Amino acid sequence: MKIPKRIANTVINSLKGGVVPRVGLPYITVGRETEINALLHDVEIIADGGASFRFIVGKYGSGKSFLLQTIRNYVMDRNFVVADADLSPERRLQGTKGQGLATYKELIRNLSTKTRPEGGALTLILDRWISGVQSETAAESGLDIQDPAFGKLVEKRIFEVVNALNEMVHGFDFARLLTIYYRSYLDGDDESKAKVVKWFRGEYATKTEARAELGVNIIITDDDWYEYIKLFAAFLQKAGYSGMLILIDELVNIYKIPNSITRQYNYEKILTMYNDTLQGKASYLGIIMSGTPQCIEDTRRGVYSYEALRSRLAEGRFARDGARDMLAPVIRLAPLTYEEMLVLIEKLADIHAGLFGYAQTLTQEDMVRFIQIEFGRIGADANITPREVIRDFIELLDIVFQNPGTDVAELLQSEGFQYAKSQAGGEQADEDGEFAEFEI
Repeated sequence: MKIPKRIANTVINSLKGGVVPRVGLPYITVGRETEINALLHDVEIIADGGASFRFIVGKYGSGKSFLLQTIRNYVMDRNFVVADADLSPERRLQGTKGQGLATYKELIRNLSTKTRPEGGALTLILDRWISGVQSETAAESGLDIQDPAFGKLVEKRIFEVVNALNEMVHGFDFARLLTIYYRSYLDGDDESKAKVVKWFRGEYATKTEARAELGVNIIITDDDWYEYIKLFAAFLQKAGYSGMLILIDELVNIYKIPNSITRQYNYEKILTMYNDTLQGKASYLGIIMSGTPQCIEDTRRGVYSYEALRSRLAEGRFARDGARDMLAPVIRLAPLTYEEMLVLIEKLADIHAGLFGYAQTLTQEDMVRFIQIEFGRIGADANITPREVIRDFIELLDIVFQNPGTDVAELLQSEGFQYAKSQAGGEQADEDGEFAEFEI
């Protein structure tokens, strides 16, 4: 594989550190075709004016964040705007001390498009919208840009977009701010543009401050930030994008909230978002949240502790291993197979060799043996995750690279890589405790 060293370095360092790289994912994506196809079906619905809501459920290190980032890259290529945020003790969906607003700020800060995938795309989106309207008007009317009639036609088109938002909750003020931005753009008034962007980012602390600087009597708060997400989705479609996708990771941080009433308020916010998307109250908007099985299914503290959500999300009677319902609101990640893990580490070995400029020395037999040992750990069937396997394998690659004379087979037989294989049970070990071959 021909991979730029900058991307290869990011991929290897991120995976070794246990985090998901934001670039280079197509080079290492293995498996998950079923899950990706299900989510891309949602994307088609969103682009057609609908909305969707999904939960991605899996253990720590099982690939939830990887799947979210993969979908993020897919939809940006399809002209979507993506906003992502990880929840934390300071960032929740609802709060009394700015935690909900903090999540909104993080989403807007991470607003990304194909041409600005690293985030911070809000100003780019607004400027692109105005220049796009000007270009379309010039092409269709044939008028010169200096012609007064041209300016009136552009303004008419701008106001058509703005007026379409007026009927939505908080739409009037949102539309008014878009108008201020447009006029500041025409006048070259960067200061006023910056104030509007500051408002959209949720950075005005009081209504008095917003009224003094922009003449609007409203600010974004903990209680209503989601309404502005819906407004953004509607605006982005009219600005020439296919829709908006919201990715919220680390749902476990709501599960960890000690106060039961505060948890319930957060689950109530999830219910509002879920109902809006499924009942047609939101358009051109997709929401994906991810968390561990415990933070979803625990009936005492998890999402299922909120009965209105449990009754909507609980798995039906017919789903089972080998017959999962990928159209259900909850997608549970199945473990990657041995064969898929083998393909993944082969890709990583190629990337590692290309990054450091050496000839690959690990044979396929070495990699098969590595996978056998990893999955031969006691309890591996239930507990091992791709994250652990990947980190171990990159460590092996680093050792072999830094010690060129290393006998890989001998290293794999060493105590550090054996993980008490003789005690491993299950289908991977035969009666003598040795590993049976598995087909590739």
